[in-house]
Amino acid sequence: MEFHSFLIKYGEIGIKGKNRFMFEDALVRQIRFALKNVEGKFLIHKTYGRVYVDCEEGYDYEETVEALKTVFGIVGICPVVRLQDEGFEELKRAVVSYMGEMYPNKELTFKVEARRSKKTYPMTSMEINAALGEAILGTHAGMKVDVHKPDVRLNVEVREEIYLYSEIIPGSGGMPIGTNGSAMLLLSGGIDSPVAGYMIAKRGVALEATYFHAPPYTSERAKEKVVDLARQVAKYAGPIKLHVVNFTDIQLYIYEKCPHEELTIIMRRYMMKIAEHFAVKDGCLGMITGESIGQVASQTMQSLAVTNAVCTLPVYRPLIGFDKRDIVDIAEKIDTYETSILPFEDCCTIFVAKHPVTRPELARIEESEKHLEKIGELVKTAIETTEVMEVK
Repeated sequence: MEFHSFLIKYGEIGIKGKNRFMFEDALVRQIRFALKNVEGKFLIHKTYGRVYVDCEEGYDYEETVEALKTVFGIVGICPVVRLQDEGFEELKRAVVSYMGEMYPNKELTFKVEARRSKKTYPMTSMEINAALGEAILGTHAGMKVDVHKPDVRLNVEVREEIYLYSEIIPGSGGMPIGTNGSAMLLLSGGIDSPVAGYMIAKRGVALEATYFHAPPYTSERAKEKVVDLARQVAKYAGPIKLHVVNFTDIQLYIYEKCPHEELTIIMRRYMMKIAEHFAVKDGCLGMITGESIGQVASQTMQSLAVTNAVCTLPVYRPLIGFDKRDIVDIAEKIDTYETSILPFEDCCTIFVAKHPVTRPELARIEESEKHLEKIGELVKTAIETTEVMEVK
């Protein structure tokens, strides 16, 4: 079957009232971004309540569908056959051929749903439904009509051209990127943080990211792994501005000056401070982490409260109530899991206390941080030497 267009179905955008055009425009922009590297030429356009992707001959169908599946805001992708209006007899032949090719088994129920936008067309929608249904029944003996719960809904849209479609391929859902501001993701090389970024981006939030690198304790390959993860998330979230912070001197200084059981929580607090610096500078409205309650020592309720105390921006933790299996399932779905489990450690796993405190007290942590007389200078240097790249 040769398809000429895709009808894009959206969900929540449809209830946005007078602001709907802003969300539709954002959706169109994201579709253009997703199809930028797909073989073929595409015309993305919208009519009232409809977004279409028209395809020129020679495009790659499978690649196009996979690209559209990454666009947040799309709930359904309908492959469309477009026909010239050459009379109703020609339409009947095309519809009978379409049903035979799409559903060769033929043991199914169907319903024809015509929509006549071209009011000069000589038949009403009900007349089109009846005549096309009769033609299908007369040709495909195994097919039966069921107007309540059909196996197949054949949609016939009569415009200047005629559109036929019956299949709805599920999309990613959510809201188009950029419709809900931006936020800073603390991105590590683990399983959780890419999933957290994906989930917040799904609500229309554009992403920036900060990664803490600790050479020579972490390798260049560990950094490449994080860039690969950012690139995979960017397939859904659009281009990501990635800040790579050299964190080695700060970690060694904390390791030297602070109690070892408090290393993890104090390092985490300084990571949040530095990431928030970039977030505020770039106008981000929040921070994103991949933390889940109780997963490790730095993710107990007490630890999260102490970490939050250094932030002025809100911290979003979309995985907070997830089991590890839930997180892995999403990581596999978005193709970050295999990259995340590559054996290249990040700074969080290199500088880890043997017996980390699980119930830290804020006053005690702040008292320990008073021994870090030179930390301000080290943070300033880390910020000034940060490598910034755009990942697509």
